[in-house]
Amino acid sequence: METIVNSVLQTMGQTKKVTMLITGATGTIGRELVNALVGQSVPLRVMIRSQADVSTFAQLSGVEVVMGDFNDPASVAEALRGMEKAFLLTPSSERAEEQQLRFVGQAQRAGVKHIVKLSQLAADPQSPVRFLRYHAIVEEAIRQTGIPFTFLRPNLFMQGLLGFRSTIATMGQFFASIGDARVSMIDVRDIAAVAAMILTEAGHEGNTYTLTGPQAITHAEVARQLATALGHRVQFVDIPPTMMREELSKVGFPNWQADGLIEDYAHYARSEAEGVTSDVQKVTGQPPRSFAQFAQDYAPAFK
Repeated sequence: METIVNSVLQTMGQTKKVTMLITGATGTIGRELVNALVGQSVPLRVMIRSQADVSTFAQLSGVEVVMGDFNDPASVAEALRGMEKAFLLTPSSERAEEQQLRFVGQAQRAGVKHIVKLSQLAADPQSPVRFLRYHAIVEEAIRQTGIPFTFLRPNLFMQGLLGFRSTIATMGQFFASIGDARVSMIDVRDIAAVAAMILTEAGHEGNTYTLTGPQAITHAEVARQLATALGHRVQFVDIPPTMMREELSKVGFPNWQADGLIEDYAHYARSEAEGVTSDVQKVTGQPPRSFAQFAQDYAPAFK
C-alpha cells in the first residue's frame, strides 16, 4: 500500500528521523498516545487502515501516516520498515490473536528493537476469559522472539462506560452483570501517558506494568459519581449474564465479542480485578485519575 507523509518534524533545519510506529492510532488509547507524543515533539509513524482517517492526523506536526492492514502482511512489513520501536494495539475482534502474532513476526524480520504491547490485567493462557488467553499467547510469542518488550496490562477502561451513555442519558440507568464487586478501573488517558513515557525513555524493557485507577469501586458507586457530575439521578441495575448477553447482541456486538465481554464481567464479578497498583505513578510521576475526575471531564458525553 502507498505511504502518505503528512508532515515531518523540523528542528533547527534538521529533520528528526522517524523510528517509532503506532498502531491502533485511531482508537481511544491510540489517539491519546499520538497526542501525547506530538505534545513532546516526538516524530512518529501511524498505521491506519482507511484513507478516510488521513485527515485525523493531517494537522499534527511530525506525524507520518502509512496505510496498513493487519490482515495484509505486505502492508504491515512496509509500515515497520526502518522502525526501532512499535506500539502494538489491534481492534478487538475474533482475529486479534492471529493479527498480533503476524505483526510480531513481521517486527522481528524488520529488526524492531522494542515492542510495547497493550495487553490486559490478569493475562493468562489458562484463563477462562478469551481476551486474557489471547493476550498471554501474544506476550509469550514476543518473549520468544528475543525482542526487548514492555507489556501494559490495564484494568477495565473508565471510557468503557461511554457504551452506556444512551441509557444513562435517556433513562438515568445502566446495566451490567457484576453485582457489588469492586474494579480498579482506569482512565485511558493514563494508559496513554504510561505508553508515551515508555516509548520515549530507556529502562522499561522487560517490564510488565499492571495499570489501575487509584481505587477499586463498585458500579453502584460509579452511578453515584456520575449522578454528581451530571446533576441528575443515575442508577446501576445488576442483571443476569444471559440478559446482558441479549442486550449486547441487540446493540450490534458480534457474537465473539459479546461472549468475551460476558466472560470479562464474570471475571470482574469474582473480584479478580479489584487490586490497586502504583504503576501509573511509578512510570509517569503522576497519580492516576479518579473516576470522579473522569465523570466531570466526560459529563458532556453522557448528556
